[in-house]
Amino acid sequence: MSFEWPWALALLLAVPVLVVAYRHMQARRQVRRAELAAEGLIAPELLAPDRWRHVAPLLLLGALTLLLASLGRPVATVTEPHREGTVVLAFDVSTSMAAKDMSPTRLDAAKAAARTFVARQPSSIRLGVVAFGDSAVVSQQPTDDRSLVLAAIDRLTPQGGTALGRGIISGLGAIAGKPLTVDTSRDGSLDDVDIGYYGSAAMVLLSDGENTTSPDPLAVADLASAAGVRIYPVGLGSPQGTVLDVDGFQISTALDEQTLRAIADVTGGVYHNASDTAQLAKVYDSVDLAWTTRGEKREVTSWFATAAAVLLLLGATISVLRSGRVV
Repeated sequence: MSFEWPWALALLLAVPVLVVAYRHMQARRQVRRAELAAEGLIAPELLAPDRWRHVAPLLLLGALTLLLASLGRPVATVTEPHREGTVVLAFDVSTSMAAKDMSPTRLDAAKAAARTFVARQPSSIRLGVVAFGDSAVVSQQPTDDRSLVLAAIDRLTPQGGTALGRGIISGLGAIAGKPLTVDTSRDGSLDDVDIGYYGSAAMVLLSDGENTTSPDPLAVADLASAAGVRIYPVGLGSPQGTVLDVDGFQISTALDEQTLRAIADVTGGVYHNASDTAQLAKVYDSVDLAWTTRGEKREVTSWFATAAAVLLLLGATISVLRSGRVV
């Protein structure tokens, strides 16, 4: 406990003065009662000490002490829960994300969803951005500067194929704070690699799920699961699909929900469909990060004032019940 205005605590010196004055007044009353009893003006049994007579004055004195202390603007360390951790937004920026089965395009819908997600995150959450097409790159390392995150989102443009597995690997690297190299065996499986444990981190994967190159995204999802990183895929596009014109060629593209759901299941995350506004809104609250407690200094003058008011009310009530007056 500390005080913003410690000099104001000098007013507390009035409290012992009031205590001395009260005891002196009580002593004079006792002497006067004894004199009246000797003259037969009051019954002798009324001279017996009544301990309860001090309750109301003590409560009123306690209220005054708290009020005087509150003038010093007390500050206390208050422990409050906070949601902390790192969330990486991994964007599919492949050519198929230019499809218009979502308005205006799949990528633009992903950007809009991500901006809303960023706006709703508390300041204790660090956010990073990963973009993946044929390859993957960390566009923005995890930071608490929201302007940098939004700028990285705005720079995204669609191009190339869809390396879904590489996107997840880059996202894990952003969470770990270092580039990750994962080797692929001849059978397509990933070699065992220990990247550490990051239970207070998560990844939001915004993609149409159409993987076009190695490594296998489900094998990489196993790696994320071992690292304690939950992945929350957001499906962009329609299962019926659409046809996209690219350099004079027509490419058929459709949302692969099966792959995205499997990634969520493997890592303990939740899949959301971006075409369903109600479902998409849930992604902001479904990301499960660690809760921790942190001590923060807060001015608690109001606490002192409230406690003083309670003591004042109790003291006045007892005094009125006993003597018919407040003091």
